[in-house]
Amino acid sequence: MNNQRNLVRTLGLGYVIIFVVANIIGSGVYKKIAPMAAELHSSIWILMAWIVGGIITLFGALSNAEVAGLLADTGGEFVYLKKIYNRFFSFLYGWSLFTIIQTATISSLAYVFAQSLNSIIPIPQIFSSLQHFSVGGIFFPFQDFGIKLTAILLILLLTFLNISGLKSGAGTSKAILLLVFSGLFLIVFFGLTHISATPESFLDIKDLTSGTVTLSSFFTAMLAAFWAYQGWVSVGFIGGEVKDAKRNIPKGIVIGVLVVIFIYLLVNVTYLSLLSIPQLEQIHAAGNQIAAVEAVRSFWGTSGVLFISMLILLTTLGCTNASILTGARPYYAMSRERLFFTGIGKLNKNNVPGNSLLWQGLWASALVLSGTFDQLTDMVIFAVFIFYGATTLGVFILRRKMPDAHRPYKVWGYPVVPAIFILFCIGLIFNTIATRPREAIIGMILILTGIPVYFFLRRKYSNTEEE
Repeated sequence: MNNQRNLVRTLGLGYVIIFVVANIIGSGVYKKIAPMAAELHSSIWILMAWIVGGIITLFGALSNAEVAGLLADTGGEFVYLKKIYNRFFSFLYGWSLFTIIQTATISSLAYVFAQSLNSIIPIPQIFSSLQHFSVGGIFFPFQDFGIKLTAILLILLLTFLNISGLKSGAGTSKAILLLVFSGLFLIVFFGLTHISATPESFLDIKDLTSGTVTLSSFFTAMLAAFWAYQGWVSVGFIGGEVKDAKRNIPKGIVIGVLVVIFIYLLVNVTYLSLLSIPQLEQIHAAGNQIAAVEAVRSFWGTSGVLFISMLILLTTLGCTNASILTGARPYYAMSRERLFFTGIGKLNKNNVPGNSLLWQGLWASALVLSGTFDQLTDMVIFAVFIFYGATTLGVFILRRKMPDAHRPYKVWGYPVVPAIFILFCIGLIFNTIATRPREAIIGMILILTGIPVYFFLRRKYSNTEEE
């Protein structure tokens, strides 16, 4: 029967690295430096936030790589958390992926794609008479509906591309990523060699001791950095389709994250050499501007705006595609474990979880209508760091529960590296509650809605599987 077929291992280390990088490099590298400037008011502190965010991300990736090497299979974190804790906690993670973490990521990326397309080819307004219609005075589904509809169409188009087969989706990610790398390095080269680069405030070391940056503001700024680094863990979702997964997934995660850290530092040094802190703060205040666009405008003028807009289109297209491809696998794994609805666990004739991809695409499309870009991304980071911390705690738990198990990779710096990452996750969660209470509350509500769903499914399948 169709639902009994297994996924095929067709992807090597090269594709694993591509998926890691493609899932990370999205909208953050172009947009997030402006809110960081508004929070920190200093170029040296902004770079510190990128560096610390990169180091913390690498600590998380190193810790996750040990767990992935030990337990690698389709579903990624869902599989790991079930082994480390129990079925209930792993279900909450999978439910959180579906309700917010993965689907809101897809929605945010598609929305930035549509905004960039609108800057090149103006998208007509649709249902303009309903612009001010709201749900509870918080959500305005028909505001900029033409842009939102374009984002939804992109999600559905890429969803059906991936339903047609894994290799077509993987090939698309590879081609787009090569173009994105080329574009980013062009910006770095021409930006850093431009005659008017390096404003007066560029990398002023005195700012580090001025006392204007608090620990809370630094954490808040890193919400933006972590959105830019978000996505590396998604490669674990396709563990059942990776050759020699227990070796290639840990290697791919570490190599991919190091590549991204290097690229982000280069690109953000370029932005800071072209734009002063007051300019970046004005870009953030405007709300409808993108820092990367203004940086390129400074040395290439109007033609540069077209170039960077096209690059943002390509980048968000590639990251949206990679997020759609990897994101549907945990729901497939959950269904096979009787922890999600039965039809989600079926493979189609192309040997991919078509129903899982479809439902993910539909819910992500609905989320496009809900919040603003920054609201969605802050909710994602709040929710995902709860589970990042739980997985890293699993390094300690599994070393105690499975001391003799073969580990293709052991986390460097154990126990200090995973302990630092866990403490940082706790700090980030509490700081988000304090500084972004609306996003934290909505994120927590979406996570907790999984509790009644879990007990409904448990009762539904009680005749076929014991708890």
